[in-house]
Order: sequence, then structure tokens, then C-alpha cells
Amino acid sequence: MTTSAQNQPKVSKSDEEWRAQLSPAEYAVLRQAGTERPWTGEYVDTTTQGVYTCRACGAELFRSETKFDSHCGWPSFYEPTSADNVVLRVDDSHGMVRTEVLCGTCHSHLGHVFEDAPQTPTGDRYCINSVSIRLQEA
Repeated sequence: MTTSAQNQPKVSKSDEEWRAQLSPAEYAVLRQAGTERPWTGEYVDTTTQGVYTCRACGAELFRSETKFDSHCGWPSFYEPTSADNVVLRVDDSHGMVRTEVLCGTCHSHLGHVFEDAPQTPTGDRYCINSVSIRLQEA
């Protein structure tokens, strides 16, 4: 599993600035650590080649080559483009312990990572909300 030592976001905006920039659904996930309903996101079944960036700040996060069908209801990747592109932190909300995935640039919530993908080169499943990413086609 990838980890990052970044403590401070490189892009920092006020809550008002984030609310003005993001749609209500984007804000709920990216800034309030919400989750979109499974099987509803625009990138769940996408096989288009390209780079996935943070919807809040545009930072590169994942490449389509690392996307795989995990049958979990959200887009899944087995590794970020660089360890520094994401920040991982313990999330003990909702009565369970998980590893939250944040954008390494703006610290927006992307989803969670699980070590339950033995079919991948890393064994990791980055379960990412479609509303938190944007695909830039190759």
C-alpha cells in the first residue's frame, strides 16, 4: 500500500471558495468525505484510456492502465500515478477502520483503499468516487 508523508495541502481554499467552485454533490464528497451511491458514478464501467485528475484541483491521481473491474460499484485502481499524488490516513468513522484516500495536492476526499485485490500487481484496491475525479482522455 502506498503512503505519503504530506501534512499540508499545496492548494488551500476557504470553505466558501470550495462551495463556489464545486457542485453540491462534488462538495459533499470532496470536502465533507461523503460517498456516492454504488453503481451510479460516471466512471464505474469506463474503459477509456487517459489520466484521472482531482475534480477539485486538477492534480493527476491515477492512469487508466491501473483501473480494473473490482465489482464493488465504484471505479477501482491498483495504484496512484505517484505515491505523492495521494495522502492516506486512518478513517475510523461509521464503526469500522478503513484507510481514506485524499488528493495529495488539495487534500480533498477521494475514497478509500483496501488491501483485498490479489488479482492486481499491488494487491490494493483504491475505491474512488467518480464525482471526485475527472478523466482526461488520451
